[in-house]
Amino acid sequence: MLAFAVAFAGGVATSLTPCVYPLIPITVSIFGARKAGSRGEAMAVSALYVLGIAAMYSALGVGAALTGKAFGSVMQNPWVIGFVALVLAAMAASMFGAFELQLPASMQARLNGVGGAGRAGAFAMGLVSGIIAAPCTGPVLAAALTFVAAKGSVAFGFGIMFAYALGMGLLFFLIGAFSISLPKSGAWMETVKSVFGVALLAAALIFLKDAFPALKPLFSAARGAAFAAAAAAALGVLAGALSGSFHAPARQRLAKGLGVALLVGGIAYAAGAAGARERARAHAGFSWLHSEAEALALAKAEGRPVIIDFWADWCTACKELDKIAWAKPEVQDEAARFVALKLDGTDGSDAFNALAEKYGVVGMPTVIFIDPRGREVPDRVMGAISAGEMVQKLRAVDRACEGQPSPAKPAAVQGEPVAMACASRW
Repeated sequence: MLAFAVAFAGGVATSLTPCVYPLIPITVSIFGARKAGSRGEAMAVSALYVLGIAAMYSALGVGAALTGKAFGSVMQNPWVIGFVALVLAAMAASMFGAFELQLPASMQARLNGVGGAGRAGAFAMGLVSGIIAAPCTGPVLAAALTFVAAKGSVAFGFGIMFAYALGMGLLFFLIGAFSISLPKSGAWMETVKSVFGVALLAAALIFLKDAFPALKPLFSAARGAAFAAAAAAALGVLAGALSGSFHAPARQRLAKGLGVALLVGGIAYAAGAAGARERARAHAGFSWLHSEAEALALAKAEGRPVIIDFWADWCTACKELDKIAWAKPEVQDEAARFVALKLDGTDGSDAFNALAEKYGVVGMPTVIFIDPRGREVPDRVMGAISAGEMVQKLRAVDRACEGQPSPAKPAAVQGEPVAMACASRW
């Protein structure tokens, strides 16, 4: 829900940028909301225009999600994540005025001819207006679609882009339906672009932090680190990170550059420090083992079930699982009877890859449960789930294979994936 709220707010902020904001009253007058015979008709036409925007962006979100799902394993490569960070940084540079993203003039002219007065015309104009709105929406849209592709969820991609489009179309709807007046354009719109630029740069740094484990020791779990990061971010704002322009005189450009560096660095470091605290909290409640042979031998000797968590430091969803599940006291209490094994695939070693192939792991996080008799429970966790869901899965481990006959042979032989139906392990 927080992600959808942020997407909606981001859409509203996009409509306040210099490329979109001045066009709102002009666009509304073209598709005829102001000329409607009644308030109800005006609302209907305005809503159809916004739904046109939403339909276009939602389709883009679904496409990005399907692409992300098809290449999910590629998106787990740290170098690919590093490339994503570079894309986000390039989009931030565009928001700061380094270059513009826009369609060729001939294509813009052709798209501008779509639509007209009335309901059908308003919906058709909505379909193409989001694309024409470059360069301001281009960097934000590209960053959002990259994020959706990394998630790989069709429902998430549709919902996020639909919420973003509703936010972007909010002012169009209000003006078209109620004929309200907008504040005059001004320097405040450059502040909106600077906010986007800072957010995209911070996201790029956070992606890099997750992609390269060598950066991990730089982040402290101490509470003082978060305060220091907040202080740096505040100094960045005071130095002019969200005001002024990079096209100003040299002294102002230098001040703004310093402010952006402090603000972005403060945000990224605060995120890293928060992640370090969450990881410390998650690991504090578990005696994680890191050797499969040791964990299975202990479980067999003591007749205990096993948790196998396939994890990587650059895997965002793995950290989310640590935060919302493994760090929770109710999960730790329920998991106390398990032998907990965490296999780290950060460096992609041959030993880890062999274990991933043995257990049929195609992505991370993947959590496998083995019951006290050495059989895999046919209900893996593949992604971040809530603490309540994790508790239910842990409680079901002892019941899942009751009454199941032993298979004729182990399911993992010569690299074959483990069967999902109570495969024999001991």
